[in-house]
Amino acid sequence: MTLLFTGYYYLISPVAMAQRTLTLEESIQIAQNSSPDIKKSRLNLLSNRKSLDAQRAALKSKFALDITPIEYNRARGFNDLFSQWNTNEDYNSYANFSVSQPIAATDGTISLNNRFMYRDNYSEFQGAATRTYSNNLYLQLDQPIFTYNRNKLQLKELELNLENAHINNEMQLLTLERNVTQSFYSFYQNQNNLEISRDEFENQQVSYEITQNKVDADLLAKEELYQAELNLATSKSTMENNQVMLDNAADDFKLLLGIDLNEAIAVEVDINFITREVDLNQAIQYGLDNRMELRQRNIEIERSQFELIRTKSLNEFKGAVSLSLGVFGDNKKAVEVYQTPDINPRVAVSFSIPIWDWGENRARMQASNANLEISKIDLEVQKNDIIINIRKTYRSLQNLENQIEIAEQNVKNAKRTYDINLERYKNGDLTSIDLNRFQSQLSDKKSALADALINYKIELLNLKILTLYDFENQQPVMN
Repeated sequence: MTLLFTGYYYLISPVAMAQRTLTLEESIQIAQNSSPDIKKSRLNLLSNRKSLDAQRAALKSKFALDITPIEYNRARGFNDLFSQWNTNEDYNSYANFSVSQPIAATDGTISLNNRFMYRDNYSEFQGAATRTYSNNLYLQLDQPIFTYNRNKLQLKELELNLENAHINNEMQLLTLERNVTQSFYSFYQNQNNLEISRDEFENQQVSYEITQNKVDADLLAKEELYQAELNLATSKSTMENNQVMLDNAADDFKLLLGIDLNEAIAVEVDINFITREVDLNQAIQYGLDNRMELRQRNIEIERSQFELIRTKSLNEFKGAVSLSLGVFGDNKKAVEVYQTPDINPRVAVSFSIPIWDWGENRARMQASNANLEISKIDLEVQKNDIIINIRKTYRSLQNLENQIEIAEQNVKNAKRTYDINLERYKNGDLTSIDLNRFQSQLSDKKSALADALINYKIELLNLKILTLYDFENQQPVMN
């Protein structure tokens, strides 16, 4: 059964407006470009991507140059050794150049540093004055030990954040597709109801004219004309009511798409009813393998594990190793600072040893473990929800297939019944009340068939969202 319908919606305006005909695919595309939720989702995706780029850049070598052209300091202090006051005056100019490279594998840092300085110093004590250049060049390694790799953990978290933002964006797109599809078909259903009510109104007009002719020829009682007038008025009221419902549906649809409310639009719908082969077990497997919500639950579990690591480190035993080796020289002449160089090695090992925290760390660990277990439970609940919803949608599709077959046959039977009884009415063998009943039956069956076809298409879309597999086109949603 194929219904090809183009529904037209016009706003009353003194000036005729250009009309735009939209398919479902075009409507979805328009909504994706104008939806505020999609725009925010894409901005969130961009923010997370740039944060990850920044963290990766932070693991590369950093070059820094700090320059202090002039620094002046004059201070008077008491010299305990000689038991007298002394004034010291200092003029300095210096520059620091450094190259720092984080070590991602160990969370350490290795750096090359050079400090070049000019000093002009005068001390009131013994009237000494010094003017010298100095340079300190050294290589330094700082390495934490007995603790977790903070750089690696932060990088992994940002990678998970980006993946989660990408999942949210895809889910927003699927949700928008569902909302647009439902609104699109609602617009179509209201337009279809209007067309059906127009057909019924035209049939009632024909019936009224027949009745009037028979009453004028004294073949029917005048009461039949009154009933025909009532049927015609009721039919007209139904048609006008459907027009109002169509106007409201059109406004809702245009608002969702983000297009001008004053724009005249038309929808083109091709509802091709072809039974889709859906294997329930395969659909469930697609859902469990592909559903992005499950990946989000796993991301939550990984985040909980990261939080567990951080909590454990609050009062942990840890240490640090610092090594440096450099060359220092000073001279009154800048070019001769390394005439008599000094080698300056440095080694430092330090430890942080927790002794007693009154059970703080144990309590925080228990809280973090509880949150981790909650995340695992949520994952299992999500899996069961996916399975149940796929089963419900599958059963609904099976039921709708039967309803469509029945609805098609009902429309055929109702049309034949109406045509037969219209002839009986023309021959005077049927009252207008009875004919109106057959007319209403035909209208109801047409609406029921259209609704069943649309519901089938919407359930196929629901199954697509639940499994991330398009059974209509037999292809995965995401590659």
